Amino acid sequence: MAEKRDYYEVLGVERNADADTIKKAYRKAAIKYHPDKNPGDKEAEEKFKEAAEAYDVLSNDDKRARYDRFGHAGMNGAGGGGGFGGFGGAGGFTMEDIFEQFGDIFGGAFGGGFSSFGGRGGRQKRTSRGSDIRVTVKLSLKEISEGVTKKLKINKTLACSKCGGTGAKDSASFATCSRCGGSGYVITVQDSFFGRMQTQSVCPECQGSGKIIKNKCEQCGGEGTERGSEIIEVTIPKGVAEGMALTVRGKGNAARQGGVNGDLIVVIEEEHNPELVRDGNDLAHTLNITVTTAILGGEVEVPTIEGRVRIKIAPGTHAGKVLRIRGKGLPDVNGRGRGDIKVMVDITIPGELTTKERELVEKLAEQPNFKDPEKLENQNILERMKSFFRG
Repeated sequence: MAEKRDYYEVLGVERNADADTIKKAYRKAAIKYHPDKNPGDKEAEEKFKEAAEAYDVLSNDDKRARYDRFGHAGMNGAGGGGGFGGFGGAGGFTMEDIFEQFGDIFGGAFGGGFSSFGGRGGRQKRTSRGSDIRVTVKLSLKEISEGVTKKLKINKTLACSKCGGTGAKDSASFATCSRCGGSGYVITVQDSFFGRMQTQSVCPECQGSGKIIKNKCEQCGGEGTERGSEIIEVTIPKGVAEGMALTVRGKGNAARQGGVNGDLIVVIEEEHNPELVRDGNDLAHTLNITVTTAILGGEVEVPTIEGRVRIKIAPGTHAGKVLRIRGKGLPDVNGRGRGDIKVMVDITIPGELTTKERELVEKLAEQPNFKDPEKLENQNILERMKSFFRG
């Protein structure tokens, strides 16, 4: 599969382009590659879908912010299955979605100029859409590091189990809407200061579906929906970050009378880790060592995502020194390697000393290397400490 192109490149706009510039760029691309202007041209059809996908993301502030931060991985869960819908993929945007968006951009007057995909003339009948559901999923650093599949029980609106979501008692219970003649739209003519104005709007009788229900389903009262719950399996890619939102297409609330389901928006929250703090793809840990370890060096344990490991502390290590454990941080969500663990050294100073300890420290303070740091000669501190404690 070819690598996805950058959305800004698809529309030919700069990354700091405003909403109006993005909208104009989409208009231009949509007209150029519209299927009616390019019958049988598969390449033009793909470019038409690609432009619609780019506009869908860049015209939405939340989606655009995720895309700017995480790239394509922020839109579809790094392409790793699990039901995260990319455009045109399983569970993703359909051509009907694109044409509905297309109509919103160009307005009702555009309806007669282009047909819907497949060559049918006029605007498509309007379908209702269920609302989105937003849930928060809390992940540990280990889950973020490895990726994880979660089973979520979602309380939601489902299609009526008796009528299948149609809202009708049976298939014979539908009739063509008499108000719009089945088109889903009505024409209104008004006299104004500028003359006679003709406008097209969604039929208020059938809400754009073009049909009405004569005999309603007894279970849902014609709504086509009922309350319930669903277990949804969500695959979350490795490397996700706090606040990142992933979209599972079609798993939101069901729409009334057989419309299009909303989406499930999964927002990532990171569990607090008492030892490791996230800093981008790096992890930070504050390591407290004793004065003697700082002076003499030694081995200490530090935490990682996989477990504790031992690292060496060099003699003469100062407070504030940062040690790195390469490649033990978090993976990049776009697959560009892993971060490190940054170990920041702090030296613990004992608060209370025994009489013997105080005598030793006072004796130590009289040694040349501890008296006046600015006048120190180039001496081996380790050897001096060894001889001091031997004495």
